[in-house]
Amino acid sequence: MEHIANIGTAALDVAAVRKDFPILQQQVHGKPLVYFDNGATTQKPKVVIDTLERYYETYNSNVHRGVHHLSQVATDAFEKARNIVTGYINAPDSSQVIFTKGTTDGINLVASGFSRRFLQPGDTVIISAMEHHSNIVPWQMACEDNGATLKVIPINDKGELIMEAFEAMLDDTVKIVSVTYVSNTLGTVNPVEDIITAAHARNIPVLIDAAQAIQHITIDVQALKPDFLVFSGHKIYGPTGTGVLYGSEEWLNKLPPYQGGGEMIKTVTFEKTTYNVLPHKFEAGTPNIAGIIGLGAAIEYLQQTGIPAIQQYEEELMTYAMEQLRQIDGIRFIGDAANRSGAISFLVHNIHPFDMGELLDRQGIAVRTGHHCTEPLMNRFNIPGTVRASLSFYNTTEEIDKLVAGVKRASAMLL
Repeated sequence: MEHIANIGTAALDVAAVRKDFPILQQQVHGKPLVYFDNGATTQKPKVVIDTLERYYETYNSNVHRGVHHLSQVATDAFEKARNIVTGYINAPDSSQVIFTKGTTDGINLVASGFSRRFLQPGDTVIISAMEHHSNIVPWQMACEDNGATLKVIPINDKGELIMEAFEAMLDDTVKIVSVTYVSNTLGTVNPVEDIITAAHARNIPVLIDAAQAIQHITIDVQALKPDFLVFSGHKIYGPTGTGVLYGSEEWLNKLPPYQGGGEMIKTVTFEKTTYNVLPHKFEAGTPNIAGIIGLGAAIEYLQQTGIPAIQQYEEELMTYAMEQLRQIDGIRFIGDAANRSGAISFLVHNIHPFDMGELLDRQGIAVRTGHHCTEPLMNRFNIPGTVRASLSFYNTTEEIDKLVAGVKRASAMLL
């Protein structure tokens, strides 16, 4: 292990990074916390926590509607966060960045718009076999409401999309393709560039669920050219209840408003309402102001740390983790794609994932167990669930070693 024990130190000072995250300093069951549940939610750096506190202590006020000082300060900070996100994903214009409650909210917004305006009997929506429930259920609802058909891109035993099957599905009935960039369960990085190119060749729009990609992979929407892209703030070191929907100007203007109320209106009479311009058309009601400002602080923190250095370190950490975990007797990886990021799902012998998760927790190691909101994927592999270790740039090779030792210890107790 020595040859790789200090990976990334030249580009990324992991010890310094870890000091920025207060929660990592604690103990669980008398053991130092080893947090490998980053796919569910990431921890927050002190700068994000301080940003939330500062908002509520010094300029708590509603945005966009007030002429008084505090409202103007809050509005400026809120719109600065939009500009930070715009730069982070290289959106053409900040009006194309819509703030949401999270990935699920963003997908529901788009699915609702398609259900109301674009889907008819005989139409088709395409998703993949590895989607999170939040990218399955909204489209099922939209299809059920309109007599449309939901089609699913199959995967192979390694957890990779079968692209020939996808391309065969593309015909004139398809109204939208909605796929994940990175699987939250398998860690598979999907060939989203190829998916978008193939769909666009038939003028079919594409939604990319980037919830598990945005924190690991550099995303440039002008290069990638998705019609929609969604992600959650809490998975990129920001507060919960925050998220982003990016959309092309063409499609955001085509979609009807998702919700009615304050902020999304230009004029209201009892006879007719005129809707506001982008992005406000989709931001009805008082948003999570503190959370969105905190999301801006989280992205600035990542940019200062260095996205390329983070990406390189996480890839090295993933390689190390896979090498070490493969040495465990009886381990079976669920998803073993050549191109992967973030998450590692596995089972050991016939041990139930819940039992493994509980024994790891007693050792201070936090992993996720269960179906990870991908029940159809569990059915595809004929398993009840998995143990999932999901990585972040504040994790270390020493923590990987603790995980491996912890799995071995738990296996010895449970077999």
